[in-house]
Amino acid sequence: MKILIITLAFLVLTAVIGPQVVFIVDETELAVVTQFGVIKKVETTAGLKIKTPFVQQVNLFDKRLLRVDLPEDELPDVDKQFLNIDAYVRYRIGHTENGQAIVTADDVKRFRESLRTEASASSRITEIVASAMKQEIGQRSREEVIGARQEIVDGLEVTISTNSRQEILDAVQISAEKIIQDANDGRGLGITLVDVRIKRADFPSETQNAIFDRMRAERLELAAGFRSEGGRERARIEAKVDKDVAVILSVAEKEANILRGEGEAEAIRILAASLEQDPEFFSFRRSLEAYKNFLSQNTTVILSSDSELFRFLDKTN
Repeated sequence: MKILIITLAFLVLTAVIGPQVVFIVDETELAVVTQFGVIKKVETTAGLKIKTPFVQQVNLFDKRLLRVDLPEDELPDVDKQFLNIDAYVRYRIGHTENGQAIVTADDVKRFRESLRTEASASSRITEIVASAMKQEIGQRSREEVIGARQEIVDGLEVTISTNSRQEILDAVQISAEKIIQDANDGRGLGITLVDVRIKRADFPSETQNAIFDRMRAERLELAAGFRSEGGRERARIEAKVDKDVAVILSVAEKEANILRGEGEAEAIRILAASLEQDPEFFSFRRSLEAYKNFLSQNTTVILSSDSELFRFLDKTN
């Protein structure tokens, strides 16, 4: 029974004192051990660590690449025209040597002393980068910030991508990094900026409406120009067609008149030839046609008996 009580007491003491003596540092973490606010040691490697119970506290920081989203802000360009800029920054605790990311105890110590927590680090980085961003964009045109320019290619307006935005971001990163490294009398803040990016660069809503109205007016003007040009082309084509029709009809009428004249001449020739062959028969036929014309009508015709019309009706002939 006595052994059981001693065992239980030992387990209780271990459960209470154990977490105060040992702590675990993960592969993704950095640890700073403080005693009454004073840094006693820094752990940059993973594993099971020991501290003085009750009087020492463990502060854990993320060892990985961290991201800070800057609040969206309206920044003026060189022409004093505002743009909505939405950007973010990536940073890590440590410094860079020969392109390699390195974390030392001094880096972690400076981070703890200067920025204390990751939340305050985000606030300080936002302040520094936002200031550098405002200064850099204020020296650039809208096209440079957007990273594109308008050009006329084959009579059409096209958008050409440029590298100007990346140049701006590189300049912002260099400027902000210099401020960070010069802080604390040149000792720095224990962090290094890895990247600065603009997620979105848009016009303010009022400016967007004005731009859309201008674009709409330009497109309407362009459409009116196309319609006007189309109307002129239609009138030109219709005039040409009307001219061609008039010419064709005139030529056709001319050829028809020639053919009619030739036909009438041929008919007269044939008629003359017929008359020469049998004039008496032709005279008889003409008389029959005359009979047909006036005898078919309900008309009374009074003629002399010596009329040439009755010559073929006289039996004595």
